[in-house]
Amino acid sequence: MHDPYVRVRGAREHNLKAVDVDVPRDALVVFAGVSGSGKSSLAFGTVYAEAQRRYFESVAPYARRLIHQVGAPKVEEITGLPPAVALEQRRSAPTSRSSVGTVTTLSNSLRMLFSRAGDHPEGAERLDSDAFSPNTAAGACPECHGLGRVHRVTEESLVPDPSLSIREGAIAAWPGAWQGKNLRDILDALGYDVDRPWSELPQKDRDWILFTDEQPVVTVHPVRDAERIQRPYQGTYMSARRYVLHTAADSKSAALRARAERYLVSGACPVCKGRRLRPEALAVTFAGQDIAALAALPLSDLAATLRPARAGEGVAATLAQDLVARIEVLTELGLGYLAMDRPTPTLSAGELQRLRLATQLRSGLFGVVYVLDEPSAGLHPADSAALLTVLDRLKAAGNSLFVVEHHMDVVRRADWIVEVGPGAGEHGGEILYSGPVAGLAGVTESATRRFVFSEEAPAPRTPREPSGTLRLRGVTRHNLSGLDAEFPLGVFTAVTGVSGSGKSTLVGQVLADTVAARLEGRPPEGHGSAFTAEGLAAVDRLVRVDQKPIGRTPRSNLATYTGLFDAVRKVFAATDAARERGYTAGRFSFNVPAGRCETCQGEGFVAVELLFLPGSYAPCTACGGARYNPETLEITYRGANIAEVLGMTVDAAADFLADVPAARRGLRTLQDVGLGYLRLGQPATELSGGEAQRIKLATELQRTHRGHTLYVLDEPTTGLHPADTELLMRQLHGLVDAGNTVVVVEHDMTVAAGADHVVDLGPGGGAAGGRVVAAGTPRDVAGAAASVTARYLAGALAGGRG
Repeated sequence: MHDPYVRVRGAREHNLKAVDVDVPRDALVVFAGVSGSGKSSLAFGTVYAEAQRRYFESVAPYARRLIHQVGAPKVEEITGLPPAVALEQRRSAPTSRSSVGTVTTLSNSLRMLFSRAGDHPEGAERLDSDAFSPNTAAGACPECHGLGRVHRVTEESLVPDPSLSIREGAIAAWPGAWQGKNLRDILDALGYDVDRPWSELPQKDRDWILFTDEQPVVTVHPVRDAERIQRPYQGTYMSARRYVLHTAADSKSAALRARAERYLVSGACPVCKGRRLRPEALAVTFAGQDIAALAALPLSDLAATLRPARAGEGVAATLAQDLVARIEVLTELGLGYLAMDRPTPTLSAGELQRLRLATQLRSGLFGVVYVLDEPSAGLHPADSAALLTVLDRLKAAGNSLFVVEHHMDVVRRADWIVEVGPGAGEHGGEILYSGPVAGLAGVTESATRRFVFSEEAPAPRTPREPSGTLRLRGVTRHNLSGLDAEFPLGVFTAVTGVSGSGKSTLVGQVLADTVAARLEGRPPEGHGSAFTAEGLAAVDRLVRVDQKPIGRTPRSNLATYTGLFDAVRKVFAATDAARERGYTAGRFSFNVPAGRCETCQGEGFVAVELLFLPGSYAPCTACGGARYNPETLEITYRGANIAEVLGMTVDAAADFLADVPAARRGLRTLQDVGLGYLRLGQPATELSGGEAQRIKLATELQRTHRGHTLYVLDEPTTGLHPADTELLMRQLHGLVDAGNTVVVVEHDMTVAAGADHVVDLGPGGGAAGGRVVAAGTPRDVAGAAASVTARYLAGALAGGRG
């Protein structure tokens, strides 16, 4: 008899304290606990990492080095472990060539359908499947290289104010300082009038100045300054278009590239009309439509188009049957509103994970452990039921499901729960309970217990009175069509709706972009010709808090991003020992040659290249991972050197630096948003999206501001345990109490129930959404008959499990 349990002994990954735990196979097992407690370290860092390590041992060394490996976990022994597949909430590289079709491999089947069963024009050669891909030379439109869009410049984009003369800076796209003056002097030497208003110059002169490809060389006699002798020189002219395109494509400076891109106008490719393919491929049709038209359909509509083709015989019926069956799984997971050509970077992490989950469901594997990272993230409660059905089907096929999860509906449906805690970081890392869910009721230390079993209704709160209203009229963008929406000022507003209903478009793009445009003194862009906005004058500042990383390299960390590092370095520079040696605050930065370890360049680790094996990283032998040279580490403050302070958690540093005003406020705000468990020097690359968002919020909270600020947050509770959500909501409501406005896009019904105002979009996703179904107080929306959200919101208001 095989052992029905995966048995883990002595797990020490990250903050795990040599834990032992037995987890049943062929079951839905949830790993729960507060954010940072160590549940991901157990499920992913230990169980999955060990399964992957064992698999790689069977792979040829040469092939092994081509595959990214997570390394051997710190664990004494794991027995009973089958092969594992991980479905993490990681984003793929943000490339516009990656799409829903490529992630799910649906695009391969659709291309094959057009190649084998498409209606080719009479006399035309039958194309192979590569000719229907915009990512191959055989299929890509030659004008836009398969991107569907081209970037160009226009006279309006290069010269925003034609009342100015060239000398006064009419050509805004030109560089500043000497280079811009040089180009003006060259034009003057070429005989063009640089002192006449741009609008009065002949059109042929304006066109040559902006768009010529000629690069004439002319002798320039600069105007002499009183103190400086300036000799004549040979100057080469470069048109504004040439300068902008060259800088945007080739400049090494991110700031110069960003400036040049402001003058580019992006539009659909004039050759393929945005369809990305060669004319030969677009001439082939199936069911009366070309492949670009079918790829642009919502998946649910694509399935309806292909269903009739299943009735016949041959290749067309086989391929259509396969496509429809795979799309039905995606529709079941609530993703029917997505189109195959939707770029991957525009998807949420939750949408991406569910696309991968659907692909696994069709793979037919059994006897596998699926390790999932919050599969309910970004899901409306109505969609969670479909997710649970899919998980049940994976389990019924003979697989084990190990799920890291904060959503209480998923926790209650589990066969087994492993609670890790009791706190986060160094206060966690212990197994509080491992067993059937019902047994958690007797575990007093569990932070999850009260949310799983509580039936108490939250204390009713009286909604705040708004101080004004922001009105958006005629919004047209993505699936929003002529939408009118109102956001009361001075209150907490939650925007709800099923996945794909248009929440992030309305809030993250239209609302935030419109306010930003007003604050920057420019017209809002791309929201429809009939678009108007009222009430913007009442907002003095805009703060967007998203889940993008706070940095892309290990050199960016919690301390550097929040500004805490500056305060810490000044404390060390102010010590007597540092002053005696003449060390400034710069000496204590691991990015400066004077203070850092030169062996590892301040990284703390060195890359180890291994022949036939994957390269790995090892702590630097010179500094032992401390990142600084010995002389810098000799300076101590209260017995600790700079590396030891960076190794402290926020909680520990708050005590250690309690009498340093510049650090105290920042550390307290990080604690207030539930990040006390993070280390000050924790690299940005190790932080989750939810942690990055809360760091940004804490950075904003520690600033003192005057005026009315609009805070826009996109699903701030993603990745948060309900206990941490309570902490975060206290901070956000505090911002409103201080006279500001907070607007959150949210699926957590407890957050919506505690809001002053709710805007519910829907009723469905994609083309079936994009409308305001209900708006008003939480109680108003909970009673709206047309709202899918209503019954879940009513459940949360009653203290139930909505």
